[in-house]
Parts: sequence; C-alpha cells; structure tokens
Amino acid sequence: MDTNTQTCCLLLSHLQTYPQLTLTDILKFLHQSAFGCEHLLADPSAATAYIEQEAKHCIPHSGEMIEVLDGDYCRVHLDLLKNGISAQTFGKLFFLSAKPVADGRERLEEKLILLQEMTQKGLLPFSAEETAAEIAKWRAQGFPARHHSEAFRQAYHPAYRLIRKEYALFLSLFATIDSLLQNASAPVTLAIEGGSASGKSTLGALLEEVYGCTLLHMDDFFLRPEQRTPERFAQPGGNVDRERFLEEVLLPLSQKETIAYRRFDCSSFTVQPPVMITPGRLTVIEGAYSMHPELSGFYDFSVFLDIDADLQKKRILKRNSSGFSQRFFNEWIPMEHKYFEAMQVKERCSLIIPIQNR
Repeated sequence: MDTNTQTCCLLLSHLQTYPQLTLTDILKFLHQSAFGCEHLLADPSAATAYIEQEAKHCIPHSGEMIEVLDGDYCRVHLDLLKNGISAQTFGKLFFLSAKPVADGRERLEEKLILLQEMTQKGLLPFSAEETAAEIAKWRAQGFPARHHSEAFRQAYHPAYRLIRKEYALFLSLFATIDSLLQNASAPVTLAIEGGSASGKSTLGALLEEVYGCTLLHMDDFFLRPEQRTPERFAQPGGNVDRERFLEEVLLPLSQKETIAYRRFDCSSFTVQPPVMITPGRLTVIEGAYSMHPELSGFYDFSVFLDIDADLQKKRILKRNSSGFSQRFFNEWIPMEHKYFEAMQVKERCSLIIPIQNR
C-alpha cells in the first residue's frame, strides 16, 4: 500500500470510528501523525502523576485501545492502565516518545494536500472551500497543535496519550513486567529470544531505559576458539557458550549474588576481564539461544520476537554489507532455525510478539 492510499484509508477509518468528528478533529489527527507529541514535552514524573489522575477519572473507552495514526505514532487510551501497565511505565513511554520531529512540517503539508484532494472528491463531509480556508489560516499561524472540537469531546470523551508505534507493539510485555515487579517478592529475570534482526537488542535497550534494569547480552558469550569444533556446531543451539553463561550469570543471579561478567571480544577472540554487576529488581537477558533448555528454567518470563522473513531479509541487507549479509542467510539464520525447531523455542516462550512490515 502506497503512502497516499494509506493516508486515505486511515482518514476514512477515523471518520467511520468517530462519525461526529469535525474538520478540527481531522486536522488534529494529521498534526499528531506528523509531529507526534513533541509539543507536550514534560518531566517524566510530572507526566506520570498527571496520567495517573486522568486515568482514574476517564470514562471507559469502548473502542480500540490503540489507534494507529498516519505516521510513527499511535493513540493509546488510558483505559489500558486498568489492564496491568503502570502509570509510571506508561508515562516513561510517553516521555520517550516526545521528541522533536525534524521533517514534521513537510510531512504535514503532504497530508494536507491529500486532505484537500479528498474533500474535492467528496470523500469527506467537509467542503473543499471550508477545508482550504482553514488550512490557509492554520498555515499562517505556523501549524500550532490543535485541540479536539467540543462536539468530539462531548461525544467521545477522549483520554489518551501518543506514543511511538514501536513502543505500542510491546505494551502487553510492559504490563506483564509491571505485574511481575509488583507481585514478586524476589528479583525478576526476563529472556528476549528471536531470530536475527528481530529487534532483541532494541527491545532490551528500551527496557533498560524504562526500568533502569540490568541488561545482559548473549552475544557476549560466543564460543571460545577451543570450543569451535564441528561436533559443537552440529548441536542445535551449540554455537553459544551456554556453559559459561550458566556459570557466570544465571547461577549467581539465581542466588542473588554479584555477577562477574566476562565479555567475549570478537576482535581478539578472547574473554575479557570480569566486570562486577549487582543486579537490581529486573534483569533482562537478550539474544538468540537464551532459551536453550539448559538455561530457560532460570527465567521468570520469556518473550519471542517472531520476525517476518521478508522484513528480516530487508533489515539484514540494510545494516550489513552484501558479503556479511550472506553469512546471515547461509550460516547463522539456518542455525537459528535448526535450534528454534529442535528445541521448540517459540512454543516454550511465555509471550510471542509478531514483528512484521506495517
């Protein structure tokens, strides 16, 4: 679907969902699509307190909790806070989403051209003249953020915040983590599994930013030179030093002890001197092979990022040279698939999140 078709479909869907909306609400939709929530930058703690109070008093939302906008953002209704995710976590996601958009005005202008074309064709219940005049007036003002119309507020009682779409994909995971942290008496350990380029490292970094958790990487436990034998590589999941990971990380972690974390250096093929890490309330292990049966029993929760094959190929080609990409396609991805199938990795994970082209 091309960009213009997508914009048209989203605007028509928005009208169908909110038939009493006005032109003001359409313009707000497009402004949020282009600029996100950059005009609402705030201190995270203040944002959390405000969100918490608003969520307590908002009228229950009967529609979809997550509404996709025409861009990088989505509206998430505050009713979602009643389903497990904490106001603190949601407020942090909102704060992280509120960043300047360099090409926001350019994006908005493109969407406004399409809006005018739609009104000229009679696809929306606003006259072309009214739309053109309102856009010209708004442009002269510098495209300030807009409020919902009174008609929209009275009919639908909107209570939502904007967050980036890639954050919204993991809202169920955030809700689970919040519940575990609230109810567990002991520290919580989470594993992130999935294929190459599925976003494991990105998700791990996001969790670290939201929770301030301890983040550890399976890529730091590649096989040492003496372990790299044909017999070892023939094992499903054999191409990671799970024995050292178990000894240095999971066993002391399970005993609430300090971890002596030794990272494997790929440039020298040596194990580096230990770094002492004292885990906090949440420890996240990210990387393929983290759910090997010899390791999986040490986690309180696990998530599998199930990437679409076409998207995986596209991401690998984008971030690697052609020659290096072929190593993924010919060596590493087949080894991952062998491990996933032999160990039933996806089926054993607590949560599966599809990663697809959107």
